[in-house]
Amino acid sequence: MNRRDFLKGASAASISLSTLAAGASELQAEQATSPVAPSGPSVKCGVIGLGERGRDILHTLTQNNNLTPVAICDIYPPFVKRGQSDVPSAIAYSDYHQLLADKNVEAVFISTPSQLHKQIVLDALQAGKHVYCEAPLANTVDDAKVIAIAGQQAAPKQIFQAGLQKRVHPQYLHVKNFIISGALGVIAASRMQWHKKTSWRKASPDPQQQKMLNWRLYQDTSPGLMGELGIHSLDIASWYLNGLPIAATGYGSIQFWKDDRNVPDTVQAIVEYPNGVRMASDITLVNSFDETYEVFLGSQSAIFTREDKAWMVNEADAPLEGWIVYARKEQVGDDIGIALIADATKLLALGKDPAKDSQKEQTKSMLYYALDAFAESIHTGKPSMAGPLDGYQATVAALKTNEAILTGTRIEFKKEWFTLT
Repeated sequence: MNRRDFLKGASAASISLSTLAAGASELQAEQATSPVAPSGPSVKCGVIGLGERGRDILHTLTQNNNLTPVAICDIYPPFVKRGQSDVPSAIAYSDYHQLLADKNVEAVFISTPSQLHKQIVLDALQAGKHVYCEAPLANTVDDAKVIAIAGQQAAPKQIFQAGLQKRVHPQYLHVKNFIISGALGVIAASRMQWHKKTSWRKASPDPQQQKMLNWRLYQDTSPGLMGELGIHSLDIASWYLNGLPIAATGYGSIQFWKDDRNVPDTVQAIVEYPNGVRMASDITLVNSFDETYEVFLGSQSAIFTREDKAWMVNEADAPLEGWIVYARKEQVGDDIGIALIADATKLLALGKDPAKDSQKEQTKSMLYYALDAFAESIHTGKPSMAGPLDGYQATVAALKTNEAILTGTRIEFKKEWFTLT
């Protein structure tokens, strides 16, 4: 019986604990790399930039016992007013320098437009604050390098974490262990997509304010769809494939949102990695079909990730040995996949069967885990798994791919672009 027949003929819940225990070494590796719950007093935080992302951060902070929002800041009064209604106890500022001067603030979240990140990050680190900077680090490579170098120089006293939330999420850490174990066989290709119908446009009665609110729509301030959205999948590809991209070819156009924007609303790119592996990227603001995902295709199996869930679908000739972490059997497209369980080690330690007792639905957002990882690094003094260099290299990959998209050409990446020396 081959692997595919085995999966189709048996429920994942029937896999015994003895089968799971056979992979103890890999399960221990999972436990060693998975984030742990932070321990220590709640970290007092300030949020700089209260747009859509800043508001998400503020809401998530109110749900996290390890982080307490005590200050908020934005230059746009309606955003400040909204933030005050969300967290009445937080002190509101219109000038980020005032927030950084607040000695009650220990850490800051920077969620302003990316072209404003550099000076705020430098001032925050100079003020002795721990810094969480949203990705991309900046909208230019030069600014991103300055930010990353400053983040490295502030260590180990201060923690710098880039907003690459998949790098610190338990599910993606768990999938990485599967990939480095060789479960996919020879990796041949990868692809990602992000589909959502949205204009990205914000309204304001003030024309000057409206221009500022819609910074993502204009090339002089925006890193484009690849910088704003594709950066996370590019980062995961570099992480899983254990190599930085070596070239990118791209295309982009304004297909539907024909206003005064000059940032394409639809883009495609082929990003090349070592060993001939390529990631095909497809991002559009025009249609929502099939939403978002990444897939990595190997000679033995494929791994499919969608938000905070992941599945493995194997080939008919894949060997039966080596499957050590199983969740329930589920339909994945036209095939049968096994849901990968991020907390399998903990369940085994409790004498439970991951196939039966895994949490069926995640109750915490990806952002929640990213914020928790930030708190953990602050409490332990250990560098973030999404540190300055990680943030910088992901930003370079995204910005250079965006450049290929805007020019409609193939750009070969230079190794020195990815170094901070």
